[in-house]
Amino acid sequence: MPARYGGFETAVEEIGRRLAEAGHEVTVYCRGERHPEREYLGMRLVHLPAVKKKVAETLSHTGLSVLHAAGRRITRRGPDVALVFNAANAPLLPVLRTLRIPVATHVDGLEWKRTKWSGSGRRYYRTAESLAVRWSDALIADARGIQDYYTERFGADSVFIAYGAPILARPDIGKLAEAGYAPGEYHLVVARFEPENHVHLAVEGYRRSGAVKPLVVVGSAPYADAYTTQVKELAGDDPRIRFLGGVWDQDLLDALYAGALTYLHGHSVGGTNPSLLRAMGAGACVVAYDVNFNREVLGEEAGRFFGDVESLAYQVEAAEADPGAAADRGEAARKRAAEHYVWDDVAKEYEKLCEDLAARRRTRRTVRPKK
Repeated sequence: MPARYGGFETAVEEIGRRLAEAGHEVTVYCRGERHPEREYLGMRLVHLPAVKKKVAETLSHTGLSVLHAAGRRITRRGPDVALVFNAANAPLLPVLRTLRIPVATHVDGLEWKRTKWSGSGRRYYRTAESLAVRWSDALIADARGIQDYYTERFGADSVFIAYGAPILARPDIGKLAEAGYAPGEYHLVVARFEPENHVHLAVEGYRRSGAVKPLVVVGSAPYADAYTTQVKELAGDDPRIRFLGGVWDQDLLDALYAGALTYLHGHSVGGTNPSLLRAMGAGACVVAYDVNFNREVLGEEAGRFFGDVESLAYQVEAAEADPGAAADRGEAARKRAAEHYVWDDVAKEYEKLCEDLAARRRTRRTVRPKK
């Protein structure tokens, strides 16, 4: 906190601040850069270290967080309910259960499909999914496709709670001018540089297109040097393709979404993707990778889809040929986000879930596979 990178950060900030406003005591375990105060938007922040290795960073930080929460529980100041984000943390759930802390696990997407994980990492994530089913009092799925996966693979029930979308009525377009861009005069990619986010496909498809307006690529990845090199090799010396790296100025990022002629969204293995919702809330014309998660969020009218280099190139050229139609799709996306992805509604669903957990109306019996 404050959230700058990743869907979980944004979700915790948006949900946590609303729970705090409703009168609940909210503690958030943080890693990385410290906020100067111990409280932020009504939430109590606890910063703990983590091992700076890809395979250990998440689990090491969560382990310390669980021990901290356990210590508070022993002194009768601990949590009534724990919300754990990422099924990879499932091996630590028995500690919470031993202390009789009800726990809901947000299982996220199909992490084992990410190419950054080797055979052992992939096996770990598959195992962690089954442990989350076994030891959670509730599973949270942010997409119907994820909910279906847990039903089909484990026979497990889950609670569907989507993310919210920030609706940008007046983005600071002046930020675009400072960065050297004008509304409607560029295409945009915002993604971590990971193969399953298909940044390589966006870059290659754009390069093969006859597009005149530049492609602006925002993003990086701390553990993906080889993939980053591959993406930049695909761009070659094409002067139309511009890599900005990570953009931490949130006003500038909002302006980039709002001013793009198209937003090219290649994410394929997550659930409801926050970057997609942010683009929709900004009124961007979305061209998304054709998987069930993205179709679920966009519907049939609020976006266009691609599956290969040729179809992406076609969509980019079509948007430049008819920018009015692209703008209309952007408005349809904004309307859909405002109707279906509302943070106030999301927070109320989390509040109800926490109340049910604290009152023991939800227990492992409501999650575990039926015999």
